[in-house]
Amino acid sequence: MILEYLSGPVVGAVIGYITNDIAIRMLFRPRQPKYIFGWHVPFTPGIIPKEKNRIAGAIGDSISENLMNREVLERTLLSDEMIAKIRQAVDDFATTQMSNDETVEQFARHYLTESEVAALRENATEEVSKLITLKLQDGAVGARIAHAATEHVVEKTHHSIAGHLGADKLLGALSTPIEKLLAKHINEVLQSHSGEMVSRMIDDEGTKLLHMPMRQLMAGHEEQVEQAKDSIISVYRTVITERLPRILEAIDISGIVERRICEMDMEEAEGIIMQVMHKELRAIVWLGALLGCIMGTVMTFVNA
Repeated sequence: MILEYLSGPVVGAVIGYITNDIAIRMLFRPRQPKYIFGWHVPFTPGIIPKEKNRIAGAIGDSISENLMNREVLERTLLSDEMIAKIRQAVDDFATTQMSNDETVEQFARHYLTESEVAALRENATEEVSKLITLKLQDGAVGARIAHAATEHVVEKTHHSIAGHLGADKLLGALSTPIEKLLAKHINEVLQSHSGEMVSRMIDDEGTKLLHMPMRQLMAGHEEQVEQAKDSIISVYRTVITERLPRILEAIDISGIVERRICEMDMEEAEGIIMQVMHKELRAIVWLGALLGCIMGTVMTFVNA
């Protein structure tokens, strides 16, 4: 008697468990269509392998439109927490460099190769030298130097013994032609030798800078570090607010997700889904067993 009442719920539970387990497995398997004597077996391949491309497109569009869209990314990337992290990162970097005994060149080699450091130095030296040389070869530079030198001599003469003897008045009368002659010679020297002189000076200063310890370079520049921090935050905000749409368009998140899913082997895809939803899928299987048990119990009492 007891066996009759138990058999219905037990059989129902077993059937419910097995059918739900088979249904979940059929989401992924078989991975290829099956044929019997040329007749296509229904429900092969499994639902996910069969609709893989459509599912990949739908997931890509959903992520792009709902999870990784401009509004969501802007809200996340410009949040107070993110800005605070960037500020903290700059602070940590500056604090580390203030006690860093590495030279500027050694520090740069963490991020650049030796040839890139040399090329950067050479290009920077060349560009700065060209700029300064062009400025020095401007005729106005010689005139300014000559004017300043003449004024200085006249002033010194005025306050000297020679000035009391009237030499400053004579020198003042001759200052204009002297200034023009001096400017002419200065300009000639600058035209001929400014490039060489500037290159040598820039190269020497560049060498000193590269051999300077990072802590020495950073010392006494706390105010500049704060300014740099504000500038970095400002540039970051500008990039996110003004360039983010172009970045998202160039990245094509939807396409990347779709291609990645399409490229995945079904075994890999099944492993990922089972890893993420293992508990949920097993709960569905056991729910099938519970429903089967309930239905078996009901049928047992109905037929009693």
